[in-house]
Amino acid sequence: MKRNALTVSFLLLLLLPVIPVTAQEEIKYNPIQTVVPFLSIAPDSRSGALGDVGVATSPDMFSMHWNPAKFAFIDGNGGFGISYSPWLRALIPDINLSYLTGYYRIDSRQVIAASLMYSSLGKIEFTDNIGSILREFNANEFSVDAAYSRLFSEHWSGGVALRFIYSNLTGGIEDTRPGISYAADVSAYYTNKLSLGTKDGNISFGINLSNIGSKISYTTDVDPDFIPMNMRIGSTFLVNLDKYNALSFSIDINKLLVPTPPFYDSDRNIVDGMDPNVSVPVAIFQSFYDAPGGFREELKEFTQSVGVEYWYNQQFALRAGYYNEAELKGNRKYFTLGAGFRLSVFSLDFSYLMPFTQNNPLARTLRFSLGFEFDSLRNLSQK
Repeated sequence: MKRNALTVSFLLLLLLPVIPVTAQEEIKYNPIQTVVPFLSIAPDSRSGALGDVGVATSPDMFSMHWNPAKFAFIDGNGGFGISYSPWLRALIPDINLSYLTGYYRIDSRQVIAASLMYSSLGKIEFTDNIGSILREFNANEFSVDAAYSRLFSEHWSGGVALRFIYSNLTGGIEDTRPGISYAADVSAYYTNKLSLGTKDGNISFGINLSNIGSKISYTTDVDPDFIPMNMRIGSTFLVNLDKYNALSFSIDINKLLVPTPPFYDSDRNIVDGMDPNVSVPVAIFQSFYDAPGGFREELKEFTQSVGVEYWYNQQFALRAGYYNEAELKGNRKYFTLGAGFRLSVFSLDFSYLMPFTQNNPLARTLRFSLGFEFDSLRNLSQK
């Protein structure tokens, strides 16, 4: 009974941002802006097919982005994966996101992992006042991560990741420079088996405070900007329908831990909201109470993701998900689909995104992820 009460309480906490709040004041369009937004993109096709859910799903080799603490519960002794996501493919052919990740088990309680995320922003032409081309430059951004995950008990694990971020958007033209930042993730993961009458199942919870790090500046005379510091919490409930069939339901809640833009008058004086030019520690706490529209607007800054995953014999998966963002905070709403295959040596996942509101860079784009387990490769070589 105590475990059930704890589970219900936690799920209610996750659903709090979805609960409507009635108020008389009108909230204006006021999305939160950050630099290096590629850090917030789902890099793998499994989570991409689940509506960008991943903080509490079962561990896999792409756990680095969602929750490094999950690595402590992963079954294998090591592995690596690659993923590729084209962007705006119908308009521009050279914008894409590539991801390489891997993990290695030190012992039964400790796992280390690393990853590289590379974002190609395509060729940019710089022109003078009369339109003559001064130079061309292939803009790019990337991050390099290293993580450590440790099992604390039969049900709990924790993880920490360190991240180097590099963003070169201009190639040094007009006294600009690449942006550099250092960040960290702190995460935790809980999982436990459940008995559901004649069936068994599993309940998992996760939390990840990601990209907690320094601001980025591209010039010497402009205030630096925040990177997408984020709080992600979520839960996954899995039930084994029978010996071969399993079904899981997941929900993630996200909140950017950066200041909400205030409203200014014609002289750039703040008329509503709070000063966003604060330090990183202050920004994290201020992000929960600085919205010009008050508590009602703060609730709209929580995004929701839900996903459903079906597995047959742990070899074939079907997935679907939905992502929701408030209309006045960006209005991203999309439905996702995907499938996955686990073979003797590798795993292969696909995802497809269909926007409900505005166009999305990944709209009607097929993404894929490919993973290899060291144990499977070793067994194959010994045959």
